[in-house]
Amino acid sequence: MDYQFLKTAEYGTVCTLTISAPKTLNALNTTILQEMDDFLTHFDCNKYRCLVITGDGEKSFVAGADISEMATLNVAQGNTFGARGAAVFRKLETLHVPVIAAVNGFALGGGCELAMACDIRICSDNARFGQPEVGLGIIPGFSGTVRLARLVGMGMAKQLIYTGKAIKADEALRIGLVNEVVPQSELMNRVMEVANQIAANAPLAVKAAKLCINSEYDMEADEAIIYESGMFGRCFATEDQKNGMAAFLNKGKCEFQGK
Repeated sequence: MDYQFLKTAEYGTVCTLTISAPKTLNALNTTILQEMDDFLTHFDCNKYRCLVITGDGEKSFVAGADISEMATLNVAQGNTFGARGAAVFRKLETLHVPVIAAVNGFALGGGCELAMACDIRICSDNARFGQPEVGLGIIPGFSGTVRLARLVGMGMAKQLIYTGKAIKADEALRIGLVNEVVPQSELMNRVMEVANQIAANAPLAVKAAKLCINSEYDMEADEAIIYESGMFGRCFATEDQKNGMAAFLNKGKCEFQGK
């Protein structure tokens, strides 16, 4: 499928996805969400070991959802729009490979929600994060109330959502919303460095680790420990485990095959 608002590139086993709607600071509309859904549906998790998502330009990652589209929605249409975005972001969150958000500027509303659906968030020093929806008479609709509280705690999430205040990159780092802040000129180099570190590891093990972390969040501790033990045991059925440990014992380096 040819995309109107998405650009893709590949760098070995790392794939990049750029949301490109510069006239609206990459704001999410129905078409972009549909294109993202198609991209994720057809994403080859056997070919790629990491996905990087960013926005086109130096000003904005994603400035939010497209207000010009939302302004005329009725209740049913608003529900459909919100459910579509939430479903796409959930598909991203549960993708079998790690996803890194390279946040290069504004990440507001739906942009902040998109970043939160990624596994790792690395941002430029000019990035801004926020959930300003209450200032428009709505609430976060793409699972922002869910993920923000889990990332930064309920109290901080309530403050950010109730006030609609945008925060700078250093504050986002302080509260745990992002993993790293780097100068804008170094953003993609740093993101690709982390992506390649991930891609160099055993892909089946990384997949299992992501599945454990995501699945165990809502489990009781005893259930989560049992679940992890089972996933740990399954790793010993892989060639990557055998080759990786053999290489370690022989003081060599393993090129993992994902088998």
